Amino acid sequence: MKKMILLTTALTILSGAPSIIAQVQNEGLANSIIAARQKNAALMKQYSWNCRSELSENGTPKDTRIDTVTWGPDGQPQHTLLNDQSNPLPRGFLRKRVAEKEREEMESYLKSLRTFLHQYTLPTAGQVINLISTSPIPAPGPDGALQITGGSVVVPGDTVSLTINAPTRQTRRMTIMTFFKGDELTVTATFKTLASGLNYAAYIQINVPDKNLTLLIQNYDYVNQNN
Repeated sequence: MKKMILLTTALTILSGAPSIIAQVQNEGLANSIIAARQKNAALMKQYSWNCRSELSENGTPKDTRIDTVTWGPDGQPQHTLLNDQSNPLPRGFLRKRVAEKEREEMESYLKSLRTFLHQYTLPTAGQVINLISTSPIPAPGPDGALQITGGSVVVPGDTVSLTINAPTRQTRRMTIMTFFKGDELTVTATFKTLASGLNYAAYIQINVPDKNLTLLIQNYDYVNQNN
């Protein structure tokens, strides 16, 4: 099944961004974060890793998939299936056709959701600057973290919060509350940093309460292909 890779691609690169310099409020902070993201994006291209995705509906696991992820010649992550445990379709022609239709509709929904959520990965420097420039310049907390929060980043009424390590400008945590096709959804991503300096989204949880859907993603076992 393809549905378990539809959202992971958009969410495994939350740390990368090209560089565009602009004269805006919080310019120094914005540019330093952009520089850190640009450096991390280049470093990420050297790595492969494993990705475990679990889709649940009404609290019941529907599909668990493990892929190995590498970077393709087009600069996009490529998923190779290692293990897939999907619930079997019911027996009986009519029940099976209904189940197949529901599965196709779910895959279409998740594909559209992936495209939508990609806007929140802040892939352009302009989006990073816009988010930061609408927030007060934060002072680092006791743990050395900067908390940056903005609203209506992609759609009216949404909220995005970034927790940034003040010394390194790397992301520690990202949370999103937004609306998609009339459904409210939340995304929480927790980041880790390797000894090499690679910053990556280790755990991602996507909740769509209106559809009783939860997608859990774990990225792990990063290996530098240049070593």
